Amino acid sequence: MLKQFLSKKSQKSLKYDSDKSSRSDSSPSTIDSSRALIRTGCWSHIDEDSSLAQASTTKESSVPLFLLMNMTVGITQPSMPFKDVPNNDEKLNLFMSKLSLCCVTFDFTNPNCNKDIMMQRYLKRRILIELVDFVASWYDGNNKFNETTILAMRGMFTINLFRVFPPNYSDDGEPRFDSAWPHLQFVYELLLKFITSPGLDVKIAKKYIDYSFILKLLDLFESGDPRERDCLKTILHRLYGKFTMHRSYIRKSVNNIFYSFVYENEKHRGFGELLEFYGSVISGFTLPLKEEHKIFLWRVLIPLHKPKSLGVYFQQLSYCIMLFIEKEQKLSSIVIRGLLKYWPITNSQKEVLFLGEIEEILESIHMVEFQRIMVPLFWRIGCCINSSHSQVAEKSLLLWNNERIANLIAQNCQTILPIIFPALERNIKSHWNSEVVTLTHNIRKTFLDMDKKLFLSCHSRLKEQKVILNLEAEKRKEAWKRLDHVASLKHPLIGNNNHNNSTISSFSPSKTS
Repeated sequence: MLKQFLSKKSQKSLKYDSDKSSRSDSSPSTIDSSRALIRTGCWSHIDEDSSLAQASTTKESSVPLFLLMNMTVGITQPSMPFKDVPNNDEKLNLFMSKLSLCCVTFDFTNPNCNKDIMMQRYLKRRILIELVDFVASWYDGNNKFNETTILAMRGMFTINLFRVFPPNYSDDGEPRFDSAWPHLQFVYELLLKFITSPGLDVKIAKKYIDYSFILKLLDLFESGDPRERDCLKTILHRLYGKFTMHRSYIRKSVNNIFYSFVYENEKHRGFGELLEFYGSVISGFTLPLKEEHKIFLWRVLIPLHKPKSLGVYFQQLSYCIMLFIEKEQKLSSIVIRGLLKYWPITNSQKEVLFLGEIEEILESIHMVEFQRIMVPLFWRIGCCINSSHSQVAEKSLLLWNNERIANLIAQNCQTILPIIFPALERNIKSHWNSEVVTLTHNIRKTFLDMDKKLFLSCHSRLKEQKVILNLEAEKRKEAWKRLDHVASLKHPLIGNNNHNNSTISSFSPSKTS
């Protein structure tokens, strides 16, 4: 009777789990309920050895049966709880046995799988949760993972995580949630716990957590599932912190992804996460900055403003650039010159982003660096003030509301006002947006109160320039009239309706000959 009761209870749990886990398995309540099932021991009647071993001979499996048999030698009951094994060596053997069962993979895209496959998925998920708990509590001051265990862990991670995404997988920007996430999330959690465990000896582990492992891990950032990319970001950060001998290689590998994005295809789903990771790397740079780090800023981070998809990762990119400027203030003028080089003249949305980043840089810039770039910078700001796009014009005019920037402008008014004054006058006379005109009037009044003599001088100079421009326009008009007159003498029919065509044809070689 008891066996039948437990069997029915397990089937009910399986039915609920198979219906829900593939959709919302990442919720804390689902994880807690799964952990509770393990602690109650109600799954001990199920033969996990035979159930999961059978999966190795089906199409669902991606690991040969002999590998499972070799890795489970010495343990007859992988279903045994860790708490029932007193010896640490035996616990590691039990750990290896459970780990081998997790080397079976399943096709979650098949909606018509039978009950046996569903049971095998369910058992694997519960074993993964148990392994996560074991790794998290394994170290007690003396315990260390031996080389065989580390090798087995790498093999399990390789089988479960490393996969090739289909072609054109990252063409659109829509997230693609992986149907295998009910298992993948616990594999990633196990990898994170394993890397951060004090029981992992880096001197031994570096032979298996090597360059090839890191490259395959970076390839997974192409995943369309944002949950997976977020896990990868955390794991890569922990790897960088613990495996110090791999730091240079990790930076170069990430740089290569950046270079490919900037100069080749401009497509990568995990670009924002990689920039977040690199932000933590930049914050750890020592002073003075190495030349390779400055080259990375100039050749990678600044050109990253050019792609059309800038809005997707702009926040992370701006954070990385500000970290560089905080490290070395001299870089602020270099960054602004780079922004001016890649300024999006025909993309108003990107212009708003650029102006926001310019404002953030100017809030912390030193006077010497500001004076180096203020002429080209405010020439560009003047163009933005006259923009027909109201958001661009407003954003550029609102720079004067920033107290720090207003002080910089006031101290360099003699240089800045002559550059910006024509743009202000054009806005007042011809801009279509009333809010932009109001803001322009306010700034104009600010300059007038700041230095009335300079303001009047700029005003009179602008009038003189207008007179000169009008005279030049009249000269051009007279020159065209003379040309028309000469053409009419050679061609009496010049007065017909095709006046322009006749004038042009009068200068062709066939006519003049």
